[in-house]
Amino acid sequence: MTLTVYPYECDAYGHLNEAAYLLLFERARWETIARGPGMHFFRKQGVWPAVRHATIDYKLPAFPGDVVDIHTDLVKLGNTSMELRQRMERPSDNTVLAEAHLVFVMIDNTGNPTAVPDEIQSLFGSRVSTRSGEVVRYDVGEVTLGVDIRGDGPALLFIHGFPLDRTIWKHQVSTLSGWRRIAPDLRGLGTSDVAKNYSMAAYADDMVRLLDRLRVQKAVVAGLSMGGYIAFEMVRRYKDRISGLILCDTKAEADSPEGKRGREEMIKLVESKGTAAIADQMISKVLGKTTLQINAPLVQQVREMMTKASPEGIAGALRAMRDREDSTPLLKTIDVPTLVVVGSEDELTPPPVAKAMASAIPGASMTTIPTAGHISPLESSTAVSRVFSEFLESLG
Repeated sequence: MTLTVYPYECDAYGHLNEAAYLLLFERARWETIARGPGMHFFRKQGVWPAVRHATIDYKLPAFPGDVVDIHTDLVKLGNTSMELRQRMERPSDNTVLAEAHLVFVMIDNTGNPTAVPDEIQSLFGSRVSTRSGEVVRYDVGEVTLGVDIRGDGPALLFIHGFPLDRTIWKHQVSTLSGWRRIAPDLRGLGTSDVAKNYSMAAYADDMVRLLDRLRVQKAVVAGLSMGGYIAFEMVRRYKDRISGLILCDTKAEADSPEGKRGREEMIKLVESKGTAAIADQMISKVLGKTTLQINAPLVQQVREMMTKASPEGIAGALRAMRDREDSTPLLKTIDVPTLVVVGSEDELTPPPVAKAMASAIPGASMTTIPTAGHISPLESSTAVSRVFSEFLESLG
């Protein structure tokens, strides 16, 4: 919203009064509502947004006649609350004048907290979905997930692998226009909350509850590595919510006894020596030999991604993968369009494994990405985005 600073809002020295900053922020919020659903939007819903918490950071003064832009972003959407971040900028010199953070609780006519109506979720969610790179936090039950949402259209849900975060999909999220791209951090990883419970069922429940919060009935689900295991669990539990599958550098088989022992050793390692030890052990396994040889910045990026993960989230994911169900019998029941993608240098789920999986899924297609390892969407981002785009176009 673009607003003008008036003289009566300024103090004796000609500066915008400190209390007037809050008034301008409030005016911007109401202008947003007035130009959208109308000034009486909340009254019609039988709720009212009561301010629970407000902080403001004053950075630079504003003066009479200044034209300012006020940006309002949704930070978190809870069951009965929402958090907004507002930023006041002066476009004439590209300076930030003030920033505010506010928490609102929805109350009913008796003054008691009440659920945020779907219409309000749609209002604020749609505004954030068009912004590039904004991470919004959504309550999905026992945890809150950090989610990057971009664009409009049919839904495309990206599920990252272990021990990574949503940014492995950054190129695909940025370029696959015509789709509503939804890239969450899994519980315990990235910007999402650490949880008490970790299992493939819990991860799948999180994904479907997120779709519910975004009012998405069906989505194409793209899962990499552990994200593929979660996609299989969604097929098992929520088949009617999936309109297509992209299985990227993953497999259907459960862990072998040797694999389970390896998970146990990694749990002990992260609990005793931390996430840096996990990164040291995994970096040469998840990246292809070409990436390791010629792309040092990407190697460092992946290492930092692993190191920043929470130890609890890593240990929980290891236990969930150790105990996951064998999805091989599930493959023949998949009846949605499916694409299998694998890096030619993937040593954890190599091309022969991917080929066997694709052969078992009725009508599935498969593409091998040259010079990519286990994180092909990041290692060969342009090639993977092109393959994804061709598959999505084929869905009509």
